[in-house]
Amino acid sequence: MSEAEPASAQRVDRWLWFARFFKSRSEASRLCAGRRVRINRRVIDKAHALVRVGDVLTFPQGRLIRVVRVAGLGVRRGPAAEAGALFDDLDPPPPRP
Repeated sequence: MSEAEPASAQRVDRWLWFARFFKSRSEASRLCAGRRVRINRRVIDKAHALVRVGDVLTFPQGRLIRVVRVAGLGVRRGPAAEAGALFDDLDPPPPRP
């Protein structure tokens, strides 16, 4: 793939880090290796599994279970606004007190 061609897939650990779900890429890799991440309902056990635009990821983040749809592939770990454009949050809104 040349630099002129956009990437059609990206490693899941890298994408999770670019989207700012985890502070380090190694933390995202450990989560993948621990079989705690699902891509389109399929449990993965390797950090090099590929995600594409439109894939749905399910993974724990703290006490929450996050469900997000990949809206874009990152090229760097940028500011929060840039990271927020990489995914659509599919979690239901929290219940109102």
